[in-house]
Amino acid sequence: MDNTLNLPLRRVLITGADGFLGRGVVAALAQLPDIDTVVALDVREVPATRRVPGVIYEVQDVRGAELQGVMQRHAVDAVIHLAAIVTPGAESNRELEYSVDVLGTRNVLKGCVAAGVRHLVVSSSGAAYGYHADNPAWIDEDHALRGNESFAYSHHKRLVEEMLATYRQRHPQLQQTVLRIGTILGERVNNQITALFDKPQILAVRGSDSPFVFIWDEDVIGCIVHAIRTGHAGCFNVAGDGALTLAQIAALLRKPLLALPAPLLRLALRVGSRLRVSRYGPEQLDFLRYRPVLSNHRLKTEFGYAPAKSSLEAFLAFKAVREKRRNTHLATFA
Repeated sequence: MDNTLNLPLRRVLITGADGFLGRGVVAALAQLPDIDTVVALDVREVPATRRVPGVIYEVQDVRGAELQGVMQRHAVDAVIHLAAIVTPGAESNRELEYSVDVLGTRNVLKGCVAAGVRHLVVSSSGAAYGYHADNPAWIDEDHALRGNESFAYSHHKRLVEEMLATYRQRHPQLQQTVLRIGTILGERVNNQITALFDKPQILAVRGSDSPFVFIWDEDVIGCIVHAIRTGHAGCFNVAGDGALTLAQIAALLRKPLLALPAPLLRLALRVGSRLRVSRYGPEQLDFLRYRPVLSNHRLKTEFGYAPAKSSLEAFLAFKAVREKRRNTHLATFA
């Protein structure tokens, strides 16, 4: 039996370390007395103003051949893989996103095995389950990972998870913690989902509740740190208790709910995409109406982490931050 599997994880490397989630993970790990080394990798140089004392920062693309050497040079025993393209920019394309999300993860896995890394923590997504009409009311970790080929992020997460499953069989010495994360909210979160909530009206698909499960960013960081401290392996949904429908969200925001028929929305998205006035195409319709609603039962009972905020509490905290920021802005120009 390999006794090293029972030793604590002390030398941790993080990919995507300068992303909004990565910064929080780096800061949290740097404060732990039982962590000896934190290596923060990002594709761009991290400005001095954002660097945490004691952390080793290096510029490294997850697709680069040098990644394995970085792992070996720092003798890391755990890797936290956060690098991915979640919100593509205007210049992005499917090929680039695939190369980072899928090929980048393959390179990380190969590097981990070659460098003798003992534990890998991966930020996956509830999107790996896919946006399908026959999704159950609550999805647990036994549900099939079907993704959506028309939705790059969802499809890539499915491909990544299939790759991870293959590595679990072929390289059991590399323990894995795979976190299938729900919709993240936090003080600094801005993405295509939060943009929906900033509009004057909350757009919905008629006949669909479109429930959202939310998780506060500090709870996501807490789960990642918990995985490193405990070495607990497995696949776990990461979401707060409960869910909120778009109608409930509209009521909390005191905004009207605009529920349109699916055919009309599909047509509008198609036209907007062709005219390049919208970055979203008709394939985004299923993203809104068939959302996977994640059960966090195993997260709490098997993984041993109970989120501090429920979906409702996370949304209310997000709402409060947005309102404070808006009021501050208005006061500045009053």
